[in-house]
Amino acid sequence: MSKIEDSSRIGFDNEKYLQEQTAAILERVSRFNDKLYLEFGGKILYDYHAARVLPGFDPNVKMRLLQKLKDKVEVILCIYAGDIERNKVRADFGITYDVDALKSIDDLRWYGIHVAAVVITRYQNQPAATVFKNKLELRGVKVYLHYPTKGYPMDVDKIVSDEGYGANEYIKTTKPIVIVTGPGPGSGKLATCLCNLYHEYKKGVKAGYAKFETFPIWDLPIDHMANIAYEAATADLRDENMIDVHHLKAYGIKVTNYNRDIEAFNLLKRILEKITGGESMYQSPTDMGVNRASAGIVDDAIITEAAYQEIIRRYFRCAAEYAMGLSDKNTLTRSAEIMKKVGAGEENRKVVLPAREAAKDAEQSGKGNAGIFCGAAIELHDGTIITGKNSALLHASSSLILNATKHLAGLPDNMYLLPQSIIDSVTHLKKDLLNGKMVSLDVEETLIVLAISALSNPAAQMALEKLKDLQGCEVHSTHIPTPGDEAGFRKLKVNLTCDPEFSSKRLFISE
Repeated sequence: MSKIEDSSRIGFDNEKYLQEQTAAILERVSRFNDKLYLEFGGKILYDYHAARVLPGFDPNVKMRLLQKLKDKVEVILCIYAGDIERNKVRADFGITYDVDALKSIDDLRWYGIHVAAVVITRYQNQPAATVFKNKLELRGVKVYLHYPTKGYPMDVDKIVSDEGYGANEYIKTTKPIVIVTGPGPGSGKLATCLCNLYHEYKKGVKAGYAKFETFPIWDLPIDHMANIAYEAATADLRDENMIDVHHLKAYGIKVTNYNRDIEAFNLLKRILEKITGGESMYQSPTDMGVNRASAGIVDDAIITEAAYQEIIRRYFRCAAEYAMGLSDKNTLTRSAEIMKKVGAGEENRKVVLPAREAAKDAEQSGKGNAGIFCGAAIELHDGTIITGKNSALLHASSSLILNATKHLAGLPDNMYLLPQSIIDSVTHLKKDLLNGKMVSLDVEETLIVLAISALSNPAAQMALEKLKDLQGCEVHSTHIPTPGDEAGFRKLKVNLTCDPEFSSKRLFISE
């Protein structure tokens, strides 16, 4: 074990941010005849990237903002038909984008926010998208189909016509602020905003458009670590922070934006001017934003260190996804370049070397599983590093959780929390009754066995109660987690990374 600096310090003030962000949105609404289409980049709920980069940021603060405005707000949810077709997965929940859309509707309703409609964008009769549409409509959700825009991107006259935006059905809304959101980038949020804007102007309603994205933070320097962490998070899109040349030309002020918005601005400006009949809403892509994230930063040093760590975490994620065939070599290369740019290495993540040492210990003791020796390490909130290694009975990650909770509960390291009789029963179930090939307990199974053990074992009950103290802790594994390990860690809400190595030579791992 070792001690390091407290990792739970706060660098971001939610209340200050919430106050300024709400005022900025209301000011923008007032400019546009009380009808604003507000494109929400990032995630409305569970924005864990922002929470990791801005310690103290409430991952649900955007929902708190919407609740403050809920009498004025309704939501349009966009999802790209291609993402439905290829079952694209949201990494932090391990669910596909179409399932995430269903979850988002439930969450928004639970918070009292009205969902006006779901829009399936760039629809081209994809069978899976059609099934998704039918599923929503059977549950009473209004669904619109938007098709690829004719003339896009070069023929502005056709884009802004009844053949282009006009070919898509007008989405009926009643509130002055229409939040347009969707799972992941490329969901068609901007096109949806512009389609409805086209219809509004045809009806004589001078509505407006604005964009709300947390990153990059426009009034922080390009090379601020929080903005570079944005580049790391979008390595697959090759996003790059740049000086907004349009803003610099119009106002003589240097601000930060990213390449896609800057490159697309001239086209977007022409489209907006065509829709509005020559009225220029904005002089730069930064003008379009209503982001006040910088107002919440109260300790820049904490933010800088947190963002630095997020860059390393993103590199490990890219490496694991590349090993699993989920991303390409260029994405991994881009992530490595960003790591190099900030002078970071794998060892700068404090849990990496202890995890690898634990794997070596497992190998030296010969107590691995089927010749594979795995290690895992967790950094607790007080800086203590705890490790675990695999055995015939437990995955390394399972051993780690038990060791960490014993430490937090003040229990001896050599105390057994899981009765052999329960382990034997679970092993019998997995191996003999269900014909499983892997019988050692993964994290999800270990949590269940621990809960059962707590019924008769006070020590296990003490350890069980400490699970909540693991939330937000840093964890590293020397091997890609199995589905059961990943699901267990996700429920514990730890920040997990892993080396791009498989814990088994088997090609199909379902346990």
